[in-house]
Amino acid sequence: MKNRPEPLAYPFQESERLEVDPTYGRLRTGDGLARVQPPFGDPGWLAVRYEDVKAVLADPRFSRARALGDDVPRLVPFLPPPDTIMAMDPPEHNRLRKMLAQAFTMRRVEKLRPRVQQVVDEQLDVLERAGGEADLMRSFAVPVSLTVITELLGVPYADRDRFGTWVGIIFSAEHTPDVAMKANEELMGYLAGLVAQRREQPGDDLLSVLVEARDSDDRLSESEMVGLAAAVLIAGFDVTGNNLGNQIYALLSSPSHLRQLQEDPTLVPQAVEEMLRYIRPATGEGIPRVAVEDVELGGVVVKAGEAVLPSTMSANRDASVFEDPDTMDFTRTHNPHLAFGHGPHHCVGAQLARLELQVAIESLLRRFPGLRLAVPADDVPWLPPHAVWSAPARIPVSW
Repeated sequence: MKNRPEPLAYPFQESERLEVDPTYGRLRTGDGLARVQPPFGDPGWLAVRYEDVKAVLADPRFSRARALGDDVPRLVPFLPPPDTIMAMDPPEHNRLRKMLAQAFTMRRVEKLRPRVQQVVDEQLDVLERAGGEADLMRSFAVPVSLTVITELLGVPYADRDRFGTWVGIIFSAEHTPDVAMKANEELMGYLAGLVAQRREQPGDDLLSVLVEARDSDDRLSESEMVGLAAAVLIAGFDVTGNNLGNQIYALLSSPSHLRQLQEDPTLVPQAVEEMLRYIRPATGEGIPRVAVEDVELGGVVVKAGEAVLPSTMSANRDASVFEDPDTMDFTRTHNPHLAFGHGPHHCVGAQLARLELQVAIESLLRRFPGLRLAVPADDVPWLPPHAVWSAPARIPVSW
């Protein structure tokens, strides 16, 4: 890479809990793009400013479909197969997204509210019967998110440990590409088996809808159908569960914010949006884009064939967009965060995730007004360093 700066090792350093590495802030005041060397692939560019990140996410000159080679810089060992929605560019991507979006319209999501509330209440009943202590990851965040998405998709809740293990391997930097590939094959094989079952015994779940679309008018290939199911399962289970756990930890580790919501529950929707901005999002620089032509970005010319990692985490802390960005402010009114992405790949299930987070947070605080951490905030155990997202391993609480 002639005339290119020496790449920085990336991620920069292990951030603790909700902290964001200060290197992002220093880079935002510079050119806005930095050459980095992630754990896998060749060096690439890291976009850290809000406008640059939005441009990478929305500009068709930055392709996801081109970012599938072994040499592409990335944080995880495994990248999605080329016929999955996460790896497609428009117009191919539009066909799959349009199909999936039918299950996540605002009207359909709102119809799910009573069931989401019921799931949350039932899990709170379990907590109440268990006594005055619990682990809110294992006994609340994970089962709530898992129940909602398995019911919607039609995946047996009893198999949660199996696909939970596969997802953890696929999105971890701690495993080799071969191990990640094997886990992905096992997950896809599992979902393909469920597809075969739905052909014999269709239901009213999303998996049955996908099977019907595949078999009736051939709108989906077999692999596209299985890939869509995998994308929904991963987003609804791992991403939403970790987001909920992070938000619970953020509240319980900040008594003033916790008290603010207890005194005014109407702030919960606004607080959820602010925590989505403030807390490291579940996706972002984990999926690179490759320039299909020379593009000027952040004062730098990204040459055709070069990859860019768009950091939505850094964008959400950009002072040119968010006033006092390193402060969690539940009264913030201007909050165009990128936690759900932007452009063609904006999270299709964002409204369902918002609904789950709002219902879960509001119901938890209402049911247990004396809720508090059972250990000091710094002693809450965290998951091992993760390339794409992080969350508490456990949240020990009492009330």
